[in-house]
Amino acid sequence: MLICKLLAGVASWRPLSYSFPHEHTARPDSQDIRRLQRARIPTILPLFHPQVRWARAWEGDYAIGHEEVRAYWLRQWQEVNPHVEPTGIEAGADGRLEVAVQQLVKDLQGQVLFDSPVKHRYTINDGLITQMDTTQV
Repeated sequence: MLICKLLAGVASWRPLSYSFPHEHTARPDSQDIRRLQRARIPTILPLFHPQVRWARAWEGDYAIGHEEVRAYWLRQWQEVNPHVEPTGIEAGADGRLEVAVQQLVKDLQGQVLFDSPVKHRYTINDGLITQMDTTQV
């Protein structure tokens, strides 16, 4: 059930970070995107354990807890424009949910900083995401 909620949340978060290739809509400008991102944070955080460990991919280490995750996302969106397109989902051997993505990160002027396949690994306990890790493929 959580996986469905997570994926539904991810889909509804578009264009925050995930998009799906079969959906074609006009792209809002970067200010619209940042406004949308800030507004949608409260819809995603309830899926996380209060002490979630969220990988800070571009800073290193982890944001721990809802407030640190929120602050990390807000800092990230002030510096870069990440776009992540899911390419596959599977349950890992260790029980974690693995989401393969193509990650494109641009600076706010549109220059590509990173464009590569990445895996997002979600640890889920008691119906909540307790950790998210990223690894480059």
